[in-house]
Amino acid sequence: MKILVTGSSSGIGKATALKFASCGHEVVGLDILPSSIVNAAYTHVTADITASLPEIDGVEILINNAGVQDSGRDIDVNLKGTIAVTEKYGVRKGIKSVLFIASSSASTGSEFPEYAASKGGIVSYMKNVALRLAPLNATANSLSPGGVITELNKPVMTDKTKWKKIMSLTPLKKWATPEEIAEWAYFVTVVNKSMTAQDILIDNGEASKAEFIW
Repeated sequence: MKILVTGSSSGIGKATALKFASCGHEVVGLDILPSSIVNAAYTHVTADITASLPEIDGVEILINNAGVQDSGRDIDVNLKGTIAVTEKYGVRKGIKSVLFIASSSASTGSEFPEYAASKGGIVSYMKNVALRLAPLNATANSLSPGGVITELNKPVMTDKTKWKKIMSLTPLKKWATPEEIAEWAYFVTVVNKSMTAQDILIDNGEASKAEFIW
């Protein structure tokens, strides 16, 4: 199948592009930055999702991963940019699945204000897309990761005090890897045929943290 992954130059997007390419799919990566991926199944397109989008025909699976954090443009990039990408490449005949990479902050609100708002908007928009794709027998879902081991999160990962506090709030005492999120992305878009309009929280139990006081 032909897969389009936005934000494919690093982190979750890069791991996801590599996962699909390794499984024999034709993968197109779209990112404002260049890519270091070297794989015959991978083609890179340099573009800004908030600007004019290039023509990419025949997309069967769309994975919306591109985003920024606490940039002053979180709503424009994470929400409006994602909507533009989805309406151009995802809401059309021939599409089989659309996946959105949201965030646990969409449920908890525990993040930078505009970032949390943008990700909450993505989950709501995902459900709108799912309803419109159902007549095409296509699915739309979102993944909401909590902490993921990426370059973007290094400031807290390398701060011993902050990391200790984060782990105290995380029942499984770890964060996910980009490769683990990529496995989820593959399952939800390729293996899954019956789940749609759902958001999956992958946060090592952080949102469920509670203490029983008697």
